Amino acid sequence: MLKFILRRIVIMIPQLFLLSILVFLLAKAMPGDALTGRLANNPKMDAQTLAEMKEKLGLNDPPYVQYVRWIKNLMQGDLGISYIHQQPVTDLLSERIGNTLLLSACILILSYIIAIPLGIVSGRWTNSLADKLIVGYSYLSFATPLFIFALLMLFVFGFILGWFPTGGSVNIQVEKGTVDYYISKINHLILPSLSGALLSTVGTIQYLRNEIIDTKIKDFVKTARAKGVPESRIYSRHILRNSFLPIAAFLGYEITGLIGGSIFLESIFSYPGIGQLFLQSIMQRDYSVITALVMISGLATLLGTLLSDIILSAVDPRIRIE
Repeated sequence: MLKFILRRIVIMIPQLFLLSILVFLLAKAMPGDALTGRLANNPKMDAQTLAEMKEKLGLNDPPYVQYVRWIKNLMQGDLGISYIHQQPVTDLLSERIGNTLLLSACILILSYIIAIPLGIVSGRWTNSLADKLIVGYSYLSFATPLFIFALLMLFVFGFILGWFPTGGSVNIQVEKGTVDYYISKINHLILPSLSGALLSTVGTIQYLRNEIIDTKIKDFVKTARAKGVPESRIYSRHILRNSFLPIAAFLGYEITGLIGGSIFLESIFSYPGIGQLFLQSIMQRDYSVITALVMISGLATLLGTLLSDIILSAVDPRIRIE
């Protein structure tokens, strides 16, 4: 297992290098430059001042010189300066990444709490009324766009009923660290978390349902029934244990997918996370923030893939990756 992890980490190095080249080229291919967004916010800036700033920031250097400088800074943990917010990108991300990770964790936990029982019921009692209702819910969730469902949730439970806040991550009037602060934090998380969880359950439900149906007809299950093993024990010890393998295998992919999908939720619910920051940076052409976020997302995807392989080899004793 240790050799496998080390080998995968070594393979990640050239992958990150290729990703950095692609991110840099795409950023250079975008219209304008790193000062375009700042110029749009300050139309009084004259051409001479703009030219001096470009020279000072090294934007007139050849692309390969800019790339080498960017990579050196990146390896030292320096993600650059946000041209819009006028502060280091690391400080800007540190203020928001905690909110995104918290939101993603809540969505993941809620989606499993909803999906696993539904998948077990649907797989165990196939073609029953409950199974048909759960399958219908899965199809409806799969066909519903996230941004439309989130807008509907916000409109109904936020504006009409007024049960939850319609924006932000915490009430600015409460003092940080108090009980009211954490209650407000949870209250702001409920609506976006439910919106994301209710639509992200479809994959888990279908995988679990199909695995249970396939496992029920396996020879070792028939043998257990022939020996008189109670049905409840057959499901808990044999069927469910094997059916959870695909869920564990896709855990890493789901984590990275939630982080990427938070762009829509954070924008709709005005939740201050890196997803909302990424969308704002694209609109304002804040290149240093865009490149940093894309690199972080790429690294998270590679780590999620590694995590999935590790979990799969750990939960299934038949798999030995050396």
